[in-house]
Amino acid sequence: MNTHTCLVVGATGRTGCRVAARLRLRGIPVRAASRSSRVHFDWSQPAGWDAVLHGIYAAYVVPPPVPGPVHEFAARAAAAGVRRLVLLSGRGADGWGADGWGGSEFGRNMVSAEEAVRGAPLEWTVLRACNFAQNFGEDVFHAPLLAGELALSAGDVPEPFVDVEDIADAAVVALTERDRHVRQVYELSGPRPVRFAEAVELIARASERTLTYRRITRDAYVAGRVGQGVSRHEADEVAEMFALMAGGSVSGTTGDLATVLERAPRTLEEYVVRAAAAGVWDAPQ
Repeated sequence: MNTHTCLVVGATGRTGCRVAARLRLRGIPVRAASRSSRVHFDWSQPAGWDAVLHGIYAAYVVPPPVPGPVHEFAARAAAAGVRRLVLLSGRGADGWGADGWGGSEFGRNMVSAEEAVRGAPLEWTVLRACNFAQNFGEDVFHAPLLAGELALSAGDVPEPFVDVEDIADAAVVALTERDRHVRQVYELSGPRPVRFAEAVELIARASERTLTYRRITRDAYVAGRVGQGVSRHEADEVAEMFALMAGGSVSGTTGDLATVLERAPRTLEEYVVRAAAAGVWDAPQ
């Protein structure tokens, strides 16, 4: 049994909570850290990082929303004796630079985090994930679906949505199996590309709801999100993500999840069945 302590940064998030639970199930000590965890971690408060990193063998890292902090974090991790970092990033991140597609601001936090981790004097693995299947039930697309309509500025190019459960499985493998995954960048996708309209149709059928998908302009999407209380910066970033997807550069599937997990990735249909059975899209009472 591997008894080295693993740090999970962002332990209350969608991937972090799942990674921490899987490690514990394997009998691996976990230091779960976030702004709301018992072990406090804040990307804006580096004075507290050394205590969090003390005695850690490997760390799972979800990058902060702004570029920069992971460089100092990686340096401190190496100085503290951390052996390995596993970073969650975004699909095709090496094509997001200023010259990559119009100088967009989207994903600069992940590009910066990758540069930091890949340049650090320790073992590393980068997991670049497509849009999460769980976005439909746990995040940005959930509330609109509960209201009956998902309106996005996404085009007709499909997305190979990846299940967060698979991402967590891959992270645990990378954290615990040393030789296979050191200095590897994995592009994680689901098994087939799915258009948003089809995804909404699958959810509607499984949940017995009348749900619609509507394509809107970028300006309308941003204005709607801002009107719901989301910051203009955050709304712009999601709109820029849709612009990236429309280019088709990340619409294809990869075999990387199968390589890491030695099994096929979960389908979007499998996620929809699980979530519908749990009542995720039940109509508000």
